[in-house]
Amino acid sequence: MFARLRRWRIRFVAAGNMVEWCLPQDIDLEGVEFKSMASGSHKIQSDFIYFRKGPFFGLACFANMPVESELERGARMKSVGILSHSYTLLYRYMHFLENQVRHQLETPGHYSHLAAFYEDKKGVLHAGPGRGSSLPPVYWLPSIHRYMYPEMKITHPAGCMSQFIKFFGEQILILWKFALLRKRILIFSPPPVGVVCYRVYCCCCLANVSLPGIGGTIPESKPFFYVNVADIESLEVEVSYVACTTEKIFEEKQELYDVYVDNQNVKTHHDHLQPLLKINSADREKYRRLNEQRQMLLYSQEVEGDYNPCEEDLFVLFFLEQNNRIFQTLLEVSASQDKTLTAEHARGMGLDPQGDRSFLMDLLEAYGIDVMLVIDNPCCP
Repeated sequence: MFARLRRWRIRFVAAGNMVEWCLPQDIDLEGVEFKSMASGSHKIQSDFIYFRKGPFFGLACFANMPVESELERGARMKSVGILSHSYTLLYRYMHFLENQVRHQLETPGHYSHLAAFYEDKKGVLHAGPGRGSSLPPVYWLPSIHRYMYPEMKITHPAGCMSQFIKFFGEQILILWKFALLRKRILIFSPPPVGVVCYRVYCCCCLANVSLPGIGGTIPESKPFFYVNVADIESLEVEVSYVACTTEKIFEEKQELYDVYVDNQNVKTHHDHLQPLLKINSADREKYRRLNEQRQMLLYSQEVEGDYNPCEEDLFVLFFLEQNNRIFQTLLEVSASQDKTLTAEHARGMGLDPQGDRSFLMDLLEAYGIDVMLVIDNPCCP
């Protein structure tokens, strides 16, 4: 459920981005005028964008309309958005936001629909004064049932997860390892940024675990969604996150991230993480199985008309089961008398004993699991 709803409208004029209208009027919206209108948006006609503002998540819809106005430099650009303590249901209001931003472009200064929306929703989504700072954080290691993972509206026909797999291919196994290790992952893409926000979401879904006792000592993986230069100070203190940006300058600021994703190119500047960039035989087998399960699902949907489970269920459960198998094995070995993790254990977890040796060592250290890795390193005598 939403803890609190905020509504605002942004406009872009010759002086730059500014908040034009908002409810309630006493909320701190500093920086929202840049978060809700991604850098480079002037080159596109429309977009949507997810982001974070303090304890809130935001969704804004952007539109760009040519006008004959020197003051507006030939184009009128606006965003209409909402803030909430939860992002999982924001998509339900995307259609309304899309309609309202178009309405604001065509008839600027008319806020009655926005005000009515706020008055209607604040009763349903009410939170008492002072509750914002006491709300629990959003965690990415819940116990997940197939219908419990966060919902997101899908704007492309094949679906969010399907597009994620097709876009990255086997590289999703590289992202999976970095996500499971809770690394700081930054995804760069020019506008539109909406689909890239979905990639942030999909990347977070790779790291779900439902076993008790796992994740208590590791930092939470935070979906920051869209970030810009105004977020640099907040990113400097984060030890784990997944975010996206349209600003190329971030690539030079290597102290802010561990993994940088530019198009399908996944890279890291950390020497000890370089081995994780290589696709191994176990990765290819997992990717083959994932695609095989997808094809079987698509076949059953086409022939039998059975759309339950959907492709998003399959994707989340595939990696959830993979992660559970890994941690179940590690917990069993750590509880054994000799605490020895062998090549046979690695193969049983669906990992390559040699190719995933570095990944396993990092995983044991990150999660504080006490086992002895006895897989030989072929690079050493």
